[in-house]
Amino acid sequence: MIPQSEAVGDVVEVQDIITQQRFSLPLAGPANRQGRISASAILQSFNPELDRKLSFKGVLGTAVCQVFGYTIAMTGASEKALQRAGIKEYQAIYLHPGHHVGYFPGAHPIHIKLIYAKADGKILGVQAFGQEGVARRVDVIAMAMQLHGTVYDLEESELCYAPQFGAAKDPINMAGMIAGNNLRGDLPLADWDDLNANQHQLIDVRSPAEFNAGHIDGAINIPIEEMRKRIKEIDSAKQVCLICGVGQRAYYALRLLSQSGYKANIIRWHENLLGNK
Repeated sequence: MIPQSEAVGDVVEVQDIITQQRFSLPLAGPANRQGRISASAILQSFNPELDRKLSFKGVLGTAVCQVFGYTIAMTGASEKALQRAGIKEYQAIYLHPGHHVGYFPGAHPIHIKLIYAKADGKILGVQAFGQEGVARRVDVIAMAMQLHGTVYDLEESELCYAPQFGAAKDPINMAGMIAGNNLRGDLPLADWDDLNANQHQLIDVRSPAEFNAGHIDGAINIPIEEMRKRIKEIDSAKQVCLICGVGQRAYYALRLLSQSGYKANIIRWHENLLGNK
């Protein structure tokens, strides 16, 4: 007689590997693995000499779906899940690389949000959205997370490259490099909720046309192309918070200002902060 009973499948609670919280996750992948592990345990109970000691380690919640030609995928914890679990020492970055090199026809951007621990760069979660190549990138990060990987591992990941499939610096590498730069102090980031108008000044380095189409209240528009000749307009006594469309121009401005003695960082922002002017 089997000394214990086991429940598996879509209706059982599972444990989140990242937050350690228990919750319901009706996904086919975890349910199938649970069934295999349960069958192995049953076989082991009837044949003690067999080595069938498999175990279910929890879930990352890796999932993907497609809506109107766009793919949405994720793995690991979201910011809200981390906050519910009381985990505060994390950082999130955003990037928008092409799913393959831009000079090869048909490149589409992948919008990626990567969340990692401030202490050691451990990957905590990722969400991605785009038309092509989304699931492949999330799958790579899911595997890295199962092996307790960090953003530094993403920097060094050796992935397939040909112009029609990716880039010499794949979006995975780019995510790791941006996060690694942040942790090493080369890319200081600021959160919108922490800004104080009396202590910070927000500089929007996009073009005037982009700025006029929509910008954050209180921001000063100094396009990156004009930054050197207009640098005196920036108050060196205040912390400078930089913003652009996707981050690249803000990073160039960050390097320029840092080398000129300014205290600068890039604001972690969301598109819904833009007003219509």
